[in-house]
Amino acid sequence: MAGNQNLKARDIMHHPVQCVGEHQTLQDAARMMRELDVGAVPICGDDNKLKGMITDRDIVTKCCAEGRDVSGVTAGELRGEVRWIDAGADVRDVLDVMEQYQIKRLPVIDENRQLVGLISESDLARNVSDDQLAEFVSKVFIPHRSSSSPA
Repeated sequence: MAGNQNLKARDIMHHPVQCVGEHQTLQDAARMMRELDVGAVPICGDDNKLKGMITDRDIVTKCCAEGRDVSGVTAGELRGEVRWIDAGADVRDVLDVMEQYQIKRLPVIDENRQLVGLISESDLARNVSDDQLAEFVSKVFIPHRSSSSPA
């Protein structure tokens, strides 16, 4: 199946996906990550629509490092701009979004902006060609030096 150009986001995403509620605490989010053995979870609102993503790094750098209490900060407070893809998008579009924004996890939504899945690098590894995967890795995982950086 690797490299099939007719695949859509819905074909390669993993689902179901659990999200942390925007009013739940960062402590709840961290526990969820531990239980699911993941480094990020989507944030969903009371309307069950995607509101953001939160990573273990976000919790450490934006809460713990600032001396804030994880039991007193909500997931919604740390949500930033979220990138997502429509379930019907082509795999090439998935790769383009993940490469452009250098993201390793991409939420998949339906026409009602309901979260229906998540695409990670492991999902890509199982479903795209070796060349596509190599390009993704080079753009997302390998830091690029600007031309003005010293060698």
